[in-house]
Amino acid sequence: MLVEVIATSVEDARRAEQGGADRLELISGILEGGLTPSWGLIEAVVKAVSIPVYVMVRPHSQSFCYTADELRVMKEDVRVIRGLGAAGVVFGMLTPEKQLDRHGLELLLTEADGLAVTFHRAFDEAADQREAARILLQYPQVRTILTSGGKRTAIEGASCIAELVRMTAQTPLGILAGSGLSEANAPELIRQTGVKAVHFGTAAREDGQALRYVDAERVAAIKRACQLAEK
Repeated sequence: MLVEVIATSVEDARRAEQGGADRLELISGILEGGLTPSWGLIEAVVKAVSIPVYVMVRPHSQSFCYTADELRVMKEDVRVIRGLGAAGVVFGMLTPEKQLDRHGLELLLTEADGLAVTFHRAFDEAADQREAARILLQYPQVRTILTSGGKRTAIEGASCIAELVRMTAQTPLGILAGSGLSEANAPELIRQTGVKAVHFGTAAREDGQALRYVDAERVAAIKRACQLAEK
């Protein structure tokens, strides 16, 4: 059972690792759903922890549709992130019609050589999550889909998550369930869906507050609960 925790600082990263997190999603702008962090922060976090660091590549929170200029900036960010030693990148893009933007995806993948790629929750705004998953299966570099099953929370989207887990079961593409998960409700989601990876944000933070530091004890409790659910 893989537990991924959002980090926004070096302190977050250290605490998440101390609590037993298996992987970090490094972002800025947590209240905006995650934006690209500074290159200085990426370098510092990669040096501070031994667990994999996946870095958000998202230039703004207006939408998941990007102009040609924005895609060029994102591609440059991927290049720099790769050079700073991160294990992976997290991005996603859609067309105005809510289809996967294959041109934008392919542009960034050309620069992501050697990095694991997570397609983030832009996936949940796609017109059809099942069709979107079938498209992503055509890109071996995309190793993970972060999803709430097309709903506001992963609990609400559990049936879709279960279907996506079945669709990808014999493939290199994994499903990472996220949004609204906590120590209390993640175990039931794991049992319902068979998902092997879960993603936590505010639930892993002091007092469950987005703008507080990650709480190592909360991370440890989440990890124990998820491991028990898998058995």
